[in-house]
Amino acid sequence: MSNRENIKTKKEEIVDYWFSIIDESDLSVDAAEANERCWRCGCKKSLQRCHIIPDSLGGKDEPSNLVLLCKRCHLENPNVSDPEIMWDWLKAYKVSFYDTFWYIQGMKEYKRIYKKSIREELTERNINGFESFKKIVENKIEKTTYHFGHPYLNVATIAAVYKIALKKWDSIEHLQGENKFGSL
Repeated sequence: MSNRENIKTKKEEIVDYWFSIIDESDLSVDAAEANERCWRCGCKKSLQRCHIIPDSLGGKDEPSNLVLLCKRCHLENPNVSDPEIMWDWLKAYKVSFYDTFWYIQGMKEYKRIYKKSIREELTERNINGFESFKKIVENKIEKTTYHFGHPYLNVATIAAVYKIALKKWDSIEHLQGENKFGSL
């Protein structure tokens, strides 16, 4: 059992404090939705109050030492005594559109594994009509599963879905007729 007290600072206090002094354009979330979307990934999730300087390193339970993160991002945040590091980390992962963060991370994982970006793969295949490819990706995502204990797709699974979708694209490119996307 931990001797640590529960955080008493309310989420609204954290949002009010930070969004009165920071530039929201540096983050994956805007002020209007900062109490319901993770400040790192921008996904609409249940948010946790995360210490900038961890409690174990002397961090205080006050708005100036807390940010709001989803559980997944909270587990990955830096646990150091320099508050600047948290903001560097949050800003480094900024995405422009909500709910795209993990797919972008999957693209980075894809490049790490296959030594080519998704953009390069699409260009090589002359895939300009991204909607058709997107439908294949969505179909393949429906045929995945989560790792035990994690209620989300990890980035390796997302990268694999991109690879499987490209293989499917390659196989249907050889089909003739107007209904070539009928058997995704």
